[in-house]
Amino acid sequence: MPPHRKAVNRWSKVIKNIYDFYPDLKIIFTGSSIIDISKQEADLSRIAVIYELPGLSYREFLAMQYDLKFPKLSIEEILDKNDSIHTLFPSDFKPLAHFSEYLQLGYYPLLLEEPLTSQYRMNQLIRTVVESDMAELKDFDIRNAKKMLQLLYVIAQQVPFSPNISKLAEQTGIHRNTLNNYLYFLEKTKLISLVYTSGKSTSTLQKPDKIYLNNTALIYTLAEDKSNIGNVRETFFHSQVSQIYSIDLPKKGDFYVGNKYTFEVGGKNKTQKQIKDVGNAFVVKDDISFSSGNVIPLWLFGFLY
Repeated sequence: MPPHRKAVNRWSKVIKNIYDFYPDLKIIFTGSSIIDISKQEADLSRIAVIYELPGLSYREFLAMQYDLKFPKLSIEEILDKNDSIHTLFPSDFKPLAHFSEYLQLGYYPLLLEEPLTSQYRMNQLIRTVVESDMAELKDFDIRNAKKMLQLLYVIAQQVPFSPNISKLAEQTGIHRNTLNNYLYFLEKTKLISLVYTSGKSTSTLQKPDKIYLNNTALIYTLAEDKSNIGNVRETFFHSQVSQIYSIDLPKKGDFYVGNKYTFEVGGKNKTQKQIKDVGNAFVVKDDISFSSGNVIPLWLFGFLY
């Protein structure tokens, strides 16, 4: 094995040695989300502070791309200030002006560098995660990488997706007995998110009740012109809110957040029908600028972090 390959495989030991020999040196390192630091041969978990860095929120995107800087908002602030939320923003702020751009490109900063090649770069990123990073996972057979890519394409083109495991296995060529494990693998790579009914076990053997791609940029890359707007809306809500709060599926509505709030997500013509008689329930509408009553604009949930 070439020396450089050995160094790559023993990267944690290299960092530990640098830490030991250069105590005044501040070391910052990044890695794939699926690498478990605690399992590395040099025990970095005892000397390193580990952070999981999500993609950009809509708030962070506006700051980075357009120098529009706003404070974070808690979900309680968003809901309690529903009729006065507009007072927290400048009078000339147009919250929807850059929202479509964010949905397509804003989650990953690298896409903002060269928008014209964004789809190519995203496809490269996805293939790297599936064909290289997932090889780090125990029990993953790298020979199934192509099937995993096919699984992602199927998920991307669905309306908000309640999976039929048998049908999904048929579409992808993955045996139904191993499909739940592979969905779990994809969630660990931050390519998809699995959502369960409130109170249901989240065991790897348990079929998820809904599957979303991790963020909307993945939808626009994988589904291309077949992206479903309902899927985009719900994926945005989940990708932003799940960074801060727990999310389950309620009996009525789309999302049950923080074991307290129920949300129904839709376009500007969405009605209250699905959450009628539900306590602490709110309608989240796309294509509106500010809140009114229990109707909250979708974009505002991009200000949680």
